[in-house]
Amino acid sequence: MSEVSIAEATLEATRDLRRAGVPESRREAASLLAHALMRDRTFLITHAEEKVSAEALERFRSLVERRARGEPLQYITGHTEFFKLDFEVTPDVLIPRPETELLVETALGLLKTTAAPLVCDVGTGSGCIIISILHERAEARGFGLDISKGALAVARRNASRHGVEERLSLILSDCFEALDESQPLFDMIVSNPPYVAEDALEGLQREVRDFEPRVALTPGGDGLKIISRLLLDAPALLQTGGHLLLEIGFDQHKRVEKLIDPQTWELLNIHTDLQGIPRTVALRKR
Repeated sequence: MSEVSIAEATLEATRDLRRAGVPESRREAASLLAHALMRDRTFLITHAEEKVSAEALERFRSLVERRARGEPLQYITGHTEFFKLDFEVTPDVLIPRPETELLVETALGLLKTTAAPLVCDVGTGSGCIIISILHERAEARGFGLDISKGALAVARRNASRHGVEERLSLILSDCFEALDESQPLFDMIVSNPPYVAEDALEGLQREVRDFEPRVALTPGGDGLKIISRLLLDAPALLQTGGHLLLEIGFDQHKRVEKLIDPQTWELLNIHTDLQGIPRTVALRKR
């Protein structure tokens, strides 16, 4: 086997990924090669003519094959960036999305005047939301609830990685079911719940549909089951004046508005993401 340079290996992989229908194939090829070489993207650019060892090339081509079959880049490399932090991700958790950063930004804005806030994240997954909040607010404490033991294990490692594990309680729970009655009331509850309608699953990108955990994608039916449950159950666990923040699907804001009881909740805003899609519902308990 003739020697192949970094530039040649990247070009070969780009062509393979493009044929497989992978978007941004050149960027993804470079990310996979950087991972295979245990280097960063800058190294690839500055050492483009350097030869790739046979062992590294074999490893790289194996990664490219996985990506060509649709496996998400983040699961292959085992991490992704969210809110300026690096998070471990595995197939036990949803891959954090840029639009979910809006939930964190909204939470931090509403918590500005709350000293030592207590925050609960329902369906915490990788822990990206609650860990980002605790990382930004050194005096905050949090709970992360999830129905998946695998997800909680990932969240626990991420909490340790970012130095917030002593301020974060991670609990196996179906929504709020495992919380003790003596639990102090929260200042805020946040959630990026499963909200994809069951009949919309087949239309999702293959990376999402075939690889991400279904339990974190959809509750079945019209996708609003968990959102409805949180709207009903959260008030008993919130301080008066406390906030509930929910991420919702791209076409759900009108239906979610109809689920909000105005006697219980003040609808502060439905924030739009960078694409102008209504994404984060911000409520205050009356």
